[in-house]
Amino acid sequence: MSDASFHDGREVPLNLGALEVEDLQVVSSLVQDAVFPISEMSWRSKEHRFALLLNRFRWEDLPSAEKRDRPVERVQSLLVVESVLGVASQGLDRSDKDMILSLLSVQFEPGDDGAGHVLLTLAGDGSIRLAVETLEVSLRDVTRPYVAPSKKVPDHSA
Repeated sequence: MSDASFHDGREVPLNLGALEVEDLQVVSSLVQDAVFPISEMSWRSKEHRFALLLNRFRWEDLPSAEKRDRPVERVQSLLVVESVLGVASQGLDRSDKDMILSLLSVQFEPGDDGAGHVLLTLAGDGSIRLAVETLEVSLRDVTRPYVAPSKKVPDHSA
């Protein structure tokens, strides 16, 4: 008899794309309460790509965790926005390299001819606004799930 493996748990990493507002709403719900150091933001202007390496709470696993009475989990994920023309932020101190940010939502503000802005709303009144030619966002898990350090489900009631 051997120990259980990652594959035995039938864990399937997320790999999603959003080209429509409805798709982005799904991605937004999955990245709610993700945390990341400010140092894990990257804008590659020549490639028109903005990326975040997130520690994402696994909302999709919550019913299973509660049913089986096991700890809740997080996973590292890449949130990538393509066709980015510019990046602006509000309420962030980029000089504080130790700052940890918490992502609350991802929304699309349409403009002309498919262009618009992807708005990343952060806890504490911070935000990141990405001017985009078109809506193209992807979310991909890049590590195996791990027990959430707090061992708690994020709570916004306070």
